Amino acid sequence: MKKILVIALFGLAFGVKSQTIESGSHSTTGYVKSDGTIENSSHSTKGYIKSDGTIENSSHSTIGYIKSDGTIENSSHSTIGYVKSDGTVENSSHSTVGYVKSDGTVENSSHSTIGHASGVKKEWAAVVFFFFKF
Repeated sequence: MKKILVIALFGLAFGVKSQTIESGSHSTTGYVKSDGTIENSSHSTKGYIKSDGTIENSSHSTIGYIKSDGTIENSSHSTIGYVKSDGTVENSSHSTVGYVKSDGTVENSSHSTIGHASGVKKEWAAVVFFFFKF
């Protein structure tokens, strides 16, 4: 399973609202726009999460999928993790790797805060923080 760089922030860009992704110490690491565009802190596009759950890199190559039941798959449709309705994030073996809290706080499996993604869908935050490296 690939770990992801913490890369998302929200604001306004091209008329699309975005949210800030922050490190555990609240420094901005990137952005996630409401249309699913993922940017680093310099606003360079690193990937996309499409409305159908397809996850693409910056070249629009498919690197994974978010299924409606919270299953996260790689580009070969192999399950690499799960995002539970309560925000628990599990790897493919159902071991807990972290949590996305309702207030946007992202924690590792030891409940240490590793970031903040307020206003970001929990599945998107889980993908950004735990599953894919853009």
